[in-house]
Amino acid sequence: MTGGIGLVTLNDGIAKWLTSDYPVGQVIALRGILLLVLVFGFAFATGRKDQLKVRHWRLQLLRAVIIVFSTYSFIWALKLMAIADATAIAFAGPIVTAALVVPLLGEQVGWRRWTAILVGFCGVLIMVKPTPETFSAVALLPLLATVCGSFRDIVTRKMHATETTLSMLAVGMTIVTLSGFASLAFDEWKPVGWSEMGLFAVSSLFVGGAQFLMIESFRYSEAGFVTPFKYTSIVWAVLIGFVVWGNIPDLWIVTGTFLVIGSGLYILHRERIRRAEEAGKSNP
Repeated sequence: MTGGIGLVTLNDGIAKWLTSDYPVGQVIALRGILLLVLVFGFAFATGRKDQLKVRHWRLQLLRAVIIVFSTYSFIWALKLMAIADATAIAFAGPIVTAALVVPLLGEQVGWRRWTAILVGFCGVLIMVKPTPETFSAVALLPLLATVCGSFRDIVTRKMHATETTLSMLAVGMTIVTLSGFASLAFDEWKPVGWSEMGLFAVSSLFVGGAQFLMIESFRYSEAGFVTPFKYTSIVWAVLIGFVVWGNIPDLWIVTGTFLVIGSGLYILHRERIRRAEEAGKSNP
């Protein structure tokens, strides 16, 4: 999991670098083409092309549209913010998901988890700095990406029983890639040199490698044990931001990060206890 998260954060660094010279839509489109080659190549090379079959197009397309909003929001955040700041605010994902499962999935959330959600929300507010003197609307971009990511996870949970991982990857990446090409109507694309094309290729390989490593980590370990390692991305983000751009997180970001990570870990802890209790009731 730590290796997978490291690759994701390295990919974020490459995306930030590329968006300094290329439009966001162009970065998304070119990276998407290479990712689709990897997905379909893997499916056909391993004899799993039957897993590309889609059973519920409506849910697949809904999930894909959500991914479009999530992808654009976060890459714009990377373009306009320090990578560590955008990553830290995006840590609100488990907190947002824990709050959304109540109205959307009808799950019960106890007072302990609600308290953790409120603490995490306070951490997000600290990072966003919602005062007239310090507020920056750009800080809402990674938060929007996080909310979209939580909706994506909830839709994925509803699809999990009927849709394969490969079909979700294929449909999601196809729609995201098409959205990148649609940006041609609003922005002028730039010619891509061979060195930059190499960066696009490396970015796609990092994303593919990250997905493989994270899926394997969940395959061989419990989710409650593996998921907290996602928070190691802040270490990678701080290092990349400092080495490449000389960025250092301020006290607001550091304080908010501790609150968000702490509340997220506690929510995962309570979820693990809840599942253990449910397992005990079903197996007296």
